[in-house]
Order: sequence, then structure tokens, then C-alpha cells
Amino acid sequence: MSQKFSATILTLFPEMFPGTLGHSLAGTALKKGLWSLETLNIRDFTTDKHRTVDSPPYGGGDGMVLRPDIIHEAVIAAKARQPDARLIYTSPRGRRFDQSLARELATQQMIILCGRFEGVDQRVIDHHQMEEISLGDFVLSGGEPAAIAMLDAVVRLIPGVMGKHGSASEESFGLSEDYARLIEHSQYTRPPLWMGYSVPETLMSGNHEQIKHWRLEQARDLTRTRRPDLVRDKKEE
Repeated sequence: MSQKFSATILTLFPEMFPGTLGHSLAGTALKKGLWSLETLNIRDFTTDKHRTVDSPPYGGGDGMVLRPDIIHEAVIAAKARQPDARLIYTSPRGRRFDQSLARELATQQMIILCGRFEGVDQRVIDHHQMEEISLGDFVLSGGEPAAIAMLDAVVRLIPGVMGKHGSASEESFGLSEDYARLIEHSQYTRPPLWMGYSVPETLMSGNHEQIKHWRLEQARDLTRTRRPDLVRDKKEE
């Protein structure tokens, strides 16, 4: 029997969780026990009366840095609960998060450290060999929104979460080989004519092979025009 997916979040703001993960398919799956989520408040591992977690950076500069001794104790506590989990630090300088990584993480356990202020002391990152993962080339006010986004992408891939609500095979970066490096085709529903716009005739033809071909070709066209970087990356492989 496979191990149930679970995640532990190290954060200064545990009240931010489960957040959006408590709703829709992810929330239903959480209530059903298809996956589990735990938060650890980093401030609980401080030793002074002010529960201080940060300190000014050596070398000067603006902002504050999360202390390595405090983060270390939080990590040790999380590892005691999930000794085999992958330890991830949300960081704009990390590996870019993508669908391939989401599929990989869906088969494992996760501990996610959410940074704040100017970041985390490098020594604790090095000591615990944390994986730094980024959502993209931008900076957030903290790691919590990034953790929620990553978990949302991961949880929906767990067997039983999506159920009959849909298939991940033809979505952007889908599970099928055809869609692995493509963005998703356009979607249409009722009414068939709206504001002068018609649904493509192929989609109303009832011919499943033609519909499948149309969707794949449109996904390819959209990828070439909107995400040419994916086409270039594929050629470079």
C-alpha cells in the first residue's frame, strides 16, 4: 500500500493554512484523508521572551534574516514527524517549479520552509541540504503563497483527488505524452452562440477522433504563439 501524501509547513504564519487548500477538490480530499497537512510555528522554537526569530544581516544592509539556530530546531521537529520527507525552501533563486516536479513530489512527502524578511541564514540551508524551489522570476512577501501554490499543483495529482471532475491528461503540461510540453487548448460550453462568437464546429460534431485531433493541434498552435520558449526548450533537449 502506497504512503499517503503529507506536507509539513514551517512558517511564521500558520493561520495562513490551509487557506485555499481547504476548499474545492484539495479541501474535499483533505477532509477525506487522501492527504494531510500540518503546520509548525517557527516562533515556537525560540527561547527568549520576545520570541525573536530574526537578526540584522552581517555585512550590513536593509531588513532582517531568519536565524539559523531557530530554523534548525524547527527543521529537526519537522523531520521527527516526517523523516523521509523532502526538505524544500521556497526561494526566488531556486529551481523553477513546473508540472514535472509537481508529478515527482506527488509521490513523496514534503517539508516546506517558508521564508520571510530578507531570507534564511545560508548556513542552515547548507547544513540541511535544503532544495530551493522558485515559482518564477519574481519576489513574494513570504514563502507561504508559494507553498500553497506548489501544494495545490501537487495535491490534484494524487489518485482520487480529481475523481470524475476531470482528467489531467490534456491540461497544460498534462500527463499524456502529447501534452507534456504544451499549454492547454481552448475550452467551450453552452450556449453555442454567444455575443456573435460560435463554438468551433468540430467540437459539436460528435466525432471524437476529429475532436481529439483539433484539440491537440490547437494546443500546439497556442504553445508556438504564446509560449515559444517551450518549443525552443524541446529542440534543445
